[in-house]
Amino acid sequence: MEMHQLRYFAAVVDEGSFTAAAARLHVSQSGISTQVAKLERELGQQLLDRSGRRVHLTPAGEAVLPLAKDALATLEAIQHTAAEFADAVRGRVRLGMIMGCSIPPFLDVVADLGRTHPGIELSLHEGDSDLLQAQIVSGSLDLALIGFTGEPGPGLDVTLVVDEPIAAVVPAGHPLDRPSLRLADLRSSKILCLSPGTGIRAAYDRSCLQLGLDPRVDIDASSPATLLRLAERGAGVAVLSPSSAAGEGLRAVPISDAPARARLGLVARPDQHSPAVRLLRSRLRTSLLGPR
Repeated sequence: MEMHQLRYFAAVVDEGSFTAAAARLHVSQSGISTQVAKLERELGQQLLDRSGRRVHLTPAGEAVLPLAKDALATLEAIQHTAAEFADAVRGRVRLGMIMGCSIPPFLDVVADLGRTHPGIELSLHEGDSDLLQAQIVSGSLDLALIGFTGEPGPGLDVTLVVDEPIAAVVPAGHPLDRPSLRLADLRSSKILCLSPGTGIRAAYDRSCLQLGLDPRVDIDASSPATLLRLAERGAGVAVLSPSSAAGEGLRAVPISDAPARARLGLVARPDQHSPAVRLLRSRLRTSLLGPR
């Protein structure tokens, strides 16, 4: 059985005759008749009743037709998906990025897109999460990586890529270098955190307020790397996610009573996905989520 046989069979049924099907597909009538007959022999069932002026389905044909159309639709979807990953994909993608983003998998995809798909025009915009969400909803951005705690705003299609608790990042041997801490334990030190509008800052502020603490921040910065370097030099305790300190020679101490979590997600409008946007979104998902 071959796909073109199923295509010819479906066309004959749709058009009502071999002649009309041949004209639509630009194939000889004898060629279509031969292939449909070959399909019937391979299946061991007559699919078409050819006795009248118009071709009709037999009971076996009625059962096979929806399966044949499903198979053809699946083939078309495979071909369309493959085409999206070819150099032929063109278009514009307006990508938003939470300020201070230094996530290597995200940056790798952004940098690589121009090499693999020169027909895609990519513009990158940095901002706080609330602004990026509003720009997605308004249509001024197509796709964005945002930070949030709780749930993002309505009207967004969200892929959660990071979901972590907050932690206190300190040098080894620091007085707060313990198995775990409570948020109140940080009050004796200067507190370093990301700027408002990031998921980490929202998780820290919300956790403090839920515990009845003032969400004090002595130094804020848009880049986790800046906060790590300051913590490394003894400027204070950096409130970040545990993964932020990985491989940095610092200790990420769990904060046991912080109820809010820091999240990162790819957001887009559910009703607008051009081939270029779908391709970039797929690549970002694969890179950020990793093998599952």
